[in-house]
Amino acid sequence: MSRTARTARTARTTRTPVRTLLAGCALVAASLAGGPASASAAAPAAGPAAGAGVREVLFVGNNWEGTADVLASTGDLAKVGRINMIPDKEERLREIYLNPVKLAFFLGIRSGAGEGHDQFVDDMYTTADGSAVVASRPSFADVVSIDVRTGRINWRFPVAGFRSDHMAVSPDGTRVAVSASTANTVHVLDIATGRQVGSFSTGDKPHENTFSRDGRFLWNSSIGDVTSALDAPWLDWTKGDRKITVVDAQTFRTVRVIDMRERLDAFGRPDLSDAVRPMSFSPDESKLYFQVSFFNGVVEYDVAADRITRVKELPRNPATNADRTTWVNDSRHHGMSMSPDGSKLCVAGTMDDYATVVDRASLTEGPLVPANKPYWATVDGDGTACVISESGADQVTAIDFATGAKRVSVPVGDHPQRVRIGHVPTGWTGPR
Repeated sequence: MSRTARTARTARTTRTPVRTLLAGCALVAASLAGGPASASAAAPAAGPAAGAGVREVLFVGNNWEGTADVLASTGDLAKVGRINMIPDKEERLREIYLNPVKLAFFLGIRSGAGEGHDQFVDDMYTTADGSAVVASRPSFADVVSIDVRTGRINWRFPVAGFRSDHMAVSPDGTRVAVSASTANTVHVLDIATGRQVGSFSTGDKPHENTFSRDGRFLWNSSIGDVTSALDAPWLDWTKGDRKITVVDAQTFRTVRVIDMRERLDAFGRPDLSDAVRPMSFSPDESKLYFQVSFFNGVVEYDVAADRITRVKELPRNPATNADRTTWVNDSRHHGMSMSPDGSKLCVAGTMDDYATVVDRASLTEGPLVPANKPYWATVDGDGTACVISESGADQVTAIDFATGAKRVSVPVGDHPQRVRIGHVPTGWTGPR
């Protein structure tokens, strides 16, 4: 699909004192003994190992359609089944249209972050036993658990404010964290019951969530206002308070706040935005790799030293519109995953219409694999490939970590975004 065709289709920090910061840095660094549990990071699976009678799969959230396609987690990514993620759509719409405030935000999501569409399924994780899938639904400002056998809702949690966003599941698979983007809050829920077990405040517009591998800490990055047209570099201050908030995952008390503006300035890159987007830890969690708004590249951050160590700029597509206001939600590149051994990064070049595998040691990119508005990247079931969502072509594509070459593309629903490893019962082909 051409960029013209795609456009036509779319039309339908809090500071901490130095002593406190260093103490928090030492506490966090001392605990980091392995890769994070988030599927956007190195480990291909999330939660505890599945038991007998459970099959590993890939869940693909079709955001504008409100469905999730379920694919084989390796090989040809063959279609396994599909789940309707908005079985209560009429009820939710009735509530929204009877509430002027909710309606204003609902329509605002459609015209802003939704690119003219409603956002019905953003992020999702399954329970360890494969009996349910838990998803955030931005336009409905909630999180729901859906029984994969019946397609019925087990529980529903309305988030604070008017929009839900990225999630993360704890390493033991018992809790799920979700960003409430208009309330500057992260909720942590019991994945079985939907009961809130804790919450914490963040910067403006919380986005990505990542648990440390040992489950002791939860990292959240806030990205500020990404829907305004005030995208010129000199107007960056209008985007709000953007920071990484690290909390104790049991008490939900803040142990560290990281303002990347200071770190980027110290590295000599005051031109880069400090809005941290998708991120991946190295296997030993000593390094953090992340994307920032408006930038076609990757930033490397040393966790213990608390400083930016390298910045890699990736190729620009000459066909990409130079007008930053045309880039989706301030993203130039959005989506990144790391191979399980930590040697490769897979980067989704969203507005540049490609994906590429980057060698982590040298930060040298491999072949540029053409892709239509790739929006996310995760790791397949056996860890040998990354899987990107091509939101502009309604398909997902697997790219070999070793060669950087495309393996296979599989059609899915309307505007695939998040792709996550999950589980379903053995023999499952969809809800009854």
